[in-house]
Amino acid sequence: MIDKIKSDLVSAMKEQDKFKVSVLRMLKSAIKDEEINKKTELTDDEVLNVIKRQVKVRTSSLEEYKKYNRLDLVNDLTKEIDILKSYLPKELSVDELNKIIDEQFNLLKPTSIKDMGKVIKSISSIVGTRADMGEVSKIVKEKLNKVG
Repeated sequence: MIDKIKSDLVSAMKEQDKFKVSVLRMLKSAIKDEEINKKTELTDDEVLNVIKRQVKVRTSSLEEYKKYNRLDLVNDLTKEIDILKSYLPKELSVDELNKIIDEQFNLLKPTSIKDMGKVIKSISSIVGTRADMGEVSKIVKEKLNKVG
């Protein structure tokens, strides 16, 4: 994953795509920071988590810029998000996500909201970076409230 980002950075430099170069350098920097914090090289899954965090930060900033009608910044952030998302695996659809959640409910048989951590952990190990865990948490909470 890191090699792909580095080669894309070199390609962007050769194409003189200053915007993409800038985004990929920021991403490389965020990955390096994470490696320094962990004191080890990151796995592909850890790199994907870094990319997801970068997308999340930009998405929340995007909402703020929309509130203040800063369309120039909105356009830039949208392009940044698109570049970053190109490195992420395709996210699961809501139907696919619900199917996985239902399978885990049948397997774990949670009885109350107290079992939420166990259910989330199990689902997280299956979906990895292919789903927004905030969305997963919301769906699981709704289902647990119906069960309990």
